[in-house]
Amino acid sequence: MPNPTDELRAQGARLHLPFVALVSLGGGLGGVARYGLSTFVPGPWGLFVINVLGSFLIGVLMGLVPRPLVRAFFGVGLLGGFTTFSSYAASWSWALPATPVCAVLAAFVGLRVMR
Repeated sequence: MPNPTDELRAQGARLHLPFVALVSLGGGLGGVARYGLSTFVPGPWGLFVINVLGSFLIGVLMGLVPRPLVRAFFGVGLLGGFTTFSSYAASWSWALPATPVCAVLAAFVGLRVMR
């Protein structure tokens, strides 16, 4: 007799595999995009621009796209890899207090623009 727990695990793995694949692919592309933009706008200004722009685009995406797989790729993956709050937290500058406030406001504005 098959174990119901094993069947549930297998079903969960099949359902989550597309999400994991899309988030991974998007995260890699987002990291490359972040690196590219940081070569044009280096230092604290680059971190600030990347995080605020990425947060705005996440707000736009959440207001525009209802599909979970599209959100997984673009929101969690691409834009999650693009924004760089870990790098921002490791460098002390004027951007440290300004970035989270501006990023939250940008996400709110992006969401409001789409609704």
